[in-house]
Amino acid sequence: MTILLQRSIRKLVFATLLFLISMIIGTLGYVTIEDFSMVDAAYMSILAFSTVGFNEVNPLSAQGKVFSVLYITINLGIFAYIVSVMSSFLFEGELRKIFKNIASTREMKKLKNHIIVCGFGKNGAMACRELRSAGKDFVVIEKDSTVIEEVPENKGFSFINGNAILDEVLIEAGVERASTVISALREDSDNVFITLTARELNPNIKVIAKATEVKSEKKLYRAGATHVVLPDYLGGVHMAHLITKPYVIEFLDLISGVGGSKLELEEVSYVDLKPEFRDKTLRELDIRNVSGATVMSFKDDLKGFLFNPTPSKQVTEGDVLILLGEQESIVKFRKFYLQRENNSK
Repeated sequence: MTILLQRSIRKLVFATLLFLISMIIGTLGYVTIEDFSMVDAAYMSILAFSTVGFNEVNPLSAQGKVFSVLYITINLGIFAYIVSVMSSFLFEGELRKIFKNIASTREMKKLKNHIIVCGFGKNGAMACRELRSAGKDFVVIEKDSTVIEEVPENKGFSFINGNAILDEVLIEAGVERASTVISALREDSDNVFITLTARELNPNIKVIAKATEVKSEKKLYRAGATHVVLPDYLGGVHMAHLITKPYVIEFLDLISGVGGSKLELEEVSYVDLKPEFRDKTLRELDIRNVSGATVMSFKDDLKGFLFNPTPSKQVTEGDVLILLGEQESIVKFRKFYLQRENNSK
């Protein structure tokens, strides 16, 4: 259960308890002071609490009038609080948020091989946008409820309002069933802790961690990170390369989609190919003539990356193709070469 949901339910429960306590005090007070029956005492308590102004069941004694004045005065504050809580539930969408959280939690429990993004800061938000555009299933953990509330509902992101360094929060996000954790919190120490925890809860999970300080990179790798990204370092290198290698950067921007480019990079593994295209050479696949896409690189299961592979290179089990092409070419490649379940990547 998320913190937002817990907070909303807690308010409702507290308001209900205040009402019940007020009714018990009022009922016992009228029974004790005025010797009313339980029904009459409860009726008087409701009248006093709601301040509707009906006549008393029986004339009140001096002590009863003093008790009523004190009781009504105290209940004014309780009544105002209960009205504000109920208004938030009925008119400000609080009830809808609770049902939405419950539905979202149920959907999260169904996820498998999904991605967990820890932190919805600049880097986390950018990662989420890329994952959404790629059609990947992911869950976002963010401890600042204000940040979550500012995200438009049409984004369709699944949020957990909690601290990602806690075991129970990662478990709620399905870390034991997830394929990858992206740890993008502000503090490097938190990213180290998340890496350790995620690796302990799921030894097979891939962990991509952000590091602000260069010295934190080794610590993250020792903690079990699969990849470590240093945004500040990469940003500085990128700015320098805009001066020293401007055309290389321009080309990289094209294939990364900066500026609305239509060029795309596609990663295709051996198992993604239709059975009839497996164990074939690049010449036999004839990818460029069929789709218009170009095989830029080849990840051999034994030799590693092979750039500009020869036409005689055979695609065998464990191999990965890296293709470059315009969106139309990549779509054509997917439809022709890939299995149906992979066409929607």
